[in-house]
Amino acid sequence: MFQNEANQTSQTKLIFQNVSVNYLVTGTELLIGIFMLPFNVAHLGQSAYGLWVLVASITIYFSMFDMGYGVAQVRFAAKYRAQGDVNALNEIASTMFCLFSGIGLLTFLIGAVIALNLRSVFQLTPEQVHTGQIVLLFISGYVALGFPVSVFGGIVNGFQRQYMNGAVAFVTAIVVALVNVAVLLAGYGLPELVAATTGVRILSYLAYAFNAYRVFPALRIRPWLFKRERLREVTGFSIFILIIDLANKLNYSTDSIVVGVFMGTAAVAVWAVAQRLIEIVQRITDQLNAVLFPVVVDSSTVARVDKLQRILIQGSRLSLAMVVPLATVLGLTARPVVMAWVGPNFEGSINVIYILSIVVALRVGNATSTVILKGAGLHKVLAVSNLSMALSNLVLSVLFVRWYGLIGVAIGTLIPMVVFPLFVVFPAACQRVELSRWTVIRQSVWPAAWPAMVMAAFILAAKRFSDGSWRWLVVQAMVAALIYVALFLLFAISRDERDWYFNKVKEVFRRRSVAGSPAKELSMPS
Repeated sequence: MFQNEANQTSQTKLIFQNVSVNYLVTGTELLIGIFMLPFNVAHLGQSAYGLWVLVASITIYFSMFDMGYGVAQVRFAAKYRAQGDVNALNEIASTMFCLFSGIGLLTFLIGAVIALNLRSVFQLTPEQVHTGQIVLLFISGYVALGFPVSVFGGIVNGFQRQYMNGAVAFVTAIVVALVNVAVLLAGYGLPELVAATTGVRILSYLAYAFNAYRVFPALRIRPWLFKRERLREVTGFSIFILIIDLANKLNYSTDSIVVGVFMGTAAVAVWAVAQRLIEIVQRITDQLNAVLFPVVVDSSTVARVDKLQRILIQGSRLSLAMVVPLATVLGLTARPVVMAWVGPNFEGSINVIYILSIVVALRVGNATSTVILKGAGLHKVLAVSNLSMALSNLVLSVLFVRWYGLIGVAIGTLIPMVVFPLFVVFPAACQRVELSRWTVIRQSVWPAAWPAMVMAAFILAAKRFSDGSWRWLVVQAMVAALIYVALFLLFAISRDERDWYFNKVKEVFRRRSVAGSPAKELSMPS
């Protein structure tokens, strides 16, 4: 697949389309989140908002019930699409739909049980318990329905047309925000808000199904196409994805629950401010790696080690070039950002941001190595590493929160993020693509890192003139970004590499369409 130059350009265009729409969706959701957080806190109150964050943190774990099948079905959809096997694709889709329907029902029942016992889990007042139960049931229903619907999204992603699902997500985000504002301005509370916004998200599921039939008109989901052999085939890969997903949930979501258990809902709201800013940085900078998985699978399948090498070097360099400057700016301007955004009541989140800025830089910078292991046959190594990192995070956070509060939870997250990615995942990825660690560091890490040092010096020098306003913060960030981009393009990379980047951009805009209409790539044989 993608063996000739035309097909390589087609793949470049597909990656560009997918990444571009991902950025559009991410940017829209993040901008909405930035403005909605203080709006929601002001209308709901800090305690009610903290309750919302706490309950939502519980439902995040429900996605683990897909047991890795979500990523696995994308892998096998891409595989059988490349082989032109319509029957296999329909059997995979039907088998996953039947399985996910059962998982969805089980998920909702578990959510209901947790809702009935919410008071025994957290320190809540009777009124908070009642509100939390309603919120949990609504979100659980939404998550449960999402399991069978994810089959349609898997088909679209397996055909490397993520931008179509991104368009649905873009519209949904805007509508949800408008409904959010309308409900709170009308004087309603948290239960009504969650009911209304969840209803909008459930309606969006119809659009995802429509996209699947557009890219694959021959799609047939039927109960009699459920095949045990297909289930065994997918399970052989998904079990390790499950472990990876479990580890990711522990790494990304446990902190809020640890804070809630030991410090209460008000502290959760303070933690959420820092977490939201870090999530903004991560989502802005990790869109490239989100679309590289099928490319890595293709390259690994046809034994293209040279292509895997380029993916590791270029993917790591671009990921670091995006995350390092943003994390640096956020870390060095955390205090004025927090004060201008949510005010002095959330000052406790500032020191947390300092630590989590390092965490997000390491996480995104190592993301391409993670994709290499997941897609090129070393998913077992990744599963063990991520699970070990997650358990270490949980143990250290529980231990340190007793002594240092929110800072202790942040430190408990940082230590495993330094140890496992840098000393396990990154070396394994280098070995898989047959490159030395020093080569990757020299070609990927150093060119992205040293311009950030110069940029950081500018930010520190400019802080003495800061008045703490949003206008000054935006100007400072823009100038810092220009400094970084200029240093990176003019001095950090070679002229040949710079020309290669520009040529790839020209290829994307020179070609008017990718190879074939997505709806015609695979159709039912006559």
